Amino acid sequence: MDTSTATSLWDELIGTQPDPDLWVVIATLAAAAAVVVPHTVWRISRNAITIAHEGGHGLVALLTGRQLTGIRLHSDTSGLTVSRGKPHGLGMILTAAAGYTAPPLLGLGGAALLGAGRITLLLWVATALLIAMLVMIRNAYGVLTVFLTGGAFLLVSWLAGPQVQAAFAYAVVWFLLLGGVRPAFELQAKRSRGGAGDSDADQLSRLTHVPAGMWLFLFHAVSLCSLIGGGRWLLDM
Repeated sequence: MDTSTATSLWDELIGTQPDPDLWVVIATLAAAAAVVVPHTVWRISRNAITIAHEGGHGLVALLTGRQLTGIRLHSDTSGLTVSRGKPHGLGMILTAAAGYTAPPLLGLGGAALLGAGRITLLLWVATALLIAMLVMIRNAYGVLTVFLTGGAFLLVSWLAGPQVQAAFAYAVVWFLLLGGVRPAFELQAKRSRGGAGDSDADQLSRLTHVPAGMWLFLFHAVSLCSLIGGGRWLLDM
């Protein structure tokens, strides 16, 4: 790669791109809702939220000095992230709290980038994160899921035109914001029926001696506030 090509790529990465028309923003919101709200479709699309959920656990584990040993993604949309380190303390608490908060916070961060016109930067950062996560996947289904997701981002980033890239980026961010809300409600419903006894909220309760319900409230607050704030940025309000 010569210097001029590298400079051009760098300028494209850090530069801004024009915002799509409002109808595109609304259409991508409707598309995201169409894969989050219906239960039958959600059973499939939730796999992408699981990637963000487990990726959040893994990223925070690394940032807090824990040793990340592997991530597994399962066909029932559950997942497992294993890290080594002290079984208590701030690092473990932050790692456990990162799962349910990761998708909406990623959506909020994505909305901030799109609001600033950084469409290309968003796509490249997402691709890089998925490639990094792929290295830590320890089961075949997980490898397939992350590979296909990362491949979609890579193809759009390199081959699609500006309008397609913008529509794809907005759809992804809307999906993270909307899809980040539903899991906490699902967890609350499971716990009300006596299930999910080893959920993130229950693990956090044991780590902090704070009731699991308070952690559920935190998950709800983060996801709903991210949806409201991110939605305002995307709609340019």
